[in-house]
Amino acid sequence: MTGRLIIQNGKIITPESILENGSVLIENGIIKGIEKGIVEWEDAALIDAKGKYISPGFIDIHVHGGGGFDFMDGTIEAFLRASETHAKYGTTAIFPTTLTCETEDLYRTLEAYQAANEINTKGAKFMGIHLEGPYFAMSQRGAQDPKFIKNPDPEEYLDIITRYPFIKRWSAAPELPGAIEFGKTLVQNNILAAMAHTDAIYEEALEAFENGYSLATHFYSAMSGVSRRNAFRYAGVVEMAYLHDEMDVEIIADGVHLPAPLLKLIYKIKGSKRTALITDAMRGAAMPEGESILGSNKNGTRVIVEDGVAKMPDRSSFAGSVATFDRLVRTMLRKAETSLLDTIQMASLTPARIMKIDAKKGSLETGKDADILIFDEEIQISTTMVEGEVVFSSVF
Repeated sequence: MTGRLIIQNGKIITPESILENGSVLIENGIIKGIEKGIVEWEDAALIDAKGKYISPGFIDIHVHGGGGFDFMDGTIEAFLRASETHAKYGTTAIFPTTLTCETEDLYRTLEAYQAANEINTKGAKFMGIHLEGPYFAMSQRGAQDPKFIKNPDPEEYLDIITRYPFIKRWSAAPELPGAIEFGKTLVQNNILAAMAHTDAIYEEALEAFENGYSLATHFYSAMSGVSRRNAFRYAGVVEMAYLHDEMDVEIIADGVHLPAPLLKLIYKIKGSKRTALITDAMRGAAMPEGESILGSNKNGTRVIVEDGVAKMPDRSSFAGSVATFDRLVRTMLRKAETSLLDTIQMASLTPARIMKIDAKKGSLETGKDADILIFDEEIQISTTMVEGEVVFSSVF
């Protein structure tokens, strides 16, 4: 947005505290100041927060779709509509996420992202792609298509990295042959390496951590914990992530994937600075329950959305989240009993820091992008602003 804007008469959530009756000054899409009380600024437009919270926008670093669209549809429309859907629920920055698939389908999706990114002005801002798969443990594949799961292939991943420089994160099972070298290559190319769909024991996970794997993808889901092998007990990825303070975790805080005791445990051990909230949402997010498709409309997996989650048709396992980000925040506040300040950090500044975009996004501070939300005590979003532009408003 060009020009000046003041958001006033709200409770401003800063990294350190909640400022009662504050004003946020914005110029040309950048936060120019945060002041207490009502302030005057020449030629500035006004937004009255009406006593609601003024918050940094939520940053979703793991999401597959929403509003009836999946990024694996491989169309510009899918990217734009899913982005617009999530903006209505507080997401201002988004890392579209792929699924294990045929190589040609992956390339089509990446090309669609590139084209959509050029014209995305009405939804959450695209910040780069997160590749989930295909280098996974078959035993922890979850809803990932087993036909395409394989070990890391240097010829394949080097070609993808070279061809598509907007890839910012890649999730893989670190115990696979070649996975350590793969992780090193990702780090060398400034791509976040994350552990996912893995049966690694503690020692394998630790080696991966020491070689660049710094994030646990959808913590607990499709991930090894304590196991018994030949009568001996082994710790897994879960225990490694708990024991090493520098390891980040992301959680699907929809209240279904992780029950309240686990949400509380994660928060107690990892804290708000090492825990990022994610939707991991598929196309069923913000849609009525019933039959849906995980992945591409062309060849995706048929699933059932019920009980606030997507399930495989035989109901043997979950097949993805249908959460929107406001639901994650409410769940943490109500079930994990976290403070509002810590919860917003897990929704904004922590994911921004993990993805190395915290210099410009993730908190309400002078000099950062004006990615801002206005919401009430129930976390009902009334305004979503991306870089100073209102992309959603329930008011007008």
